[in-house]
Amino acid sequence: MTTATTSSSYPPPPPYYRLYKDYELDPNSAPEPPPPIQGSFPLFGATYTTEVVLPSLEDQGVRQLYPKGSNTDFKKELKSLNRELQLHILELADILVERPSQYARRVEDISLIFKNMHHLLNSMRPHQARATLIHILESQIQRRKQAVEDIKRLYVAWSHGP
Repeated sequence: MTTATTSSSYPPPPPYYRLYKDYELDPNSAPEPPPPIQGSFPLFGATYTTEVVLPSLEDQGVRQLYPKGSNTDFKKELKSLNRELQLHILELADILVERPSQYARRVEDISLIFKNMHHLLNSMRPHQARATLIHILESQIQRRKQAVEDIKRLYVAWSHGP
């Protein structure tokens, strides 16, 4: 046996929906969207900024293990950090077997290496985004060219008839 409820499954729309009641008759009657936020703003108790800037490792209080400068060879440095990470993990395994009480320093070293690798990878994100966008646009161009060729082929086949 079910009981009838007087509430609806979905809440009512917010009251500002009335601002859009004449939108279908006059699309210009809707209010303008708010301007984009510029600068810094608070969100959930933390302050964020609209500038997309990757903070340096020093700003985060982390020692940088790879050379500073704009001409960093990411591939070489990541390989170097990866080899160092493997060495530290093996040393950690030895220390855990021989002197288990002295593991903390190796864990800190491994954490430092991971932070440096993470920072290097994050600094490559703009390049990755650009390459992904180029790939997407090239594939869209290719699909559109193929669609045009298909339409031309079908038109020629249709216009010549059976």
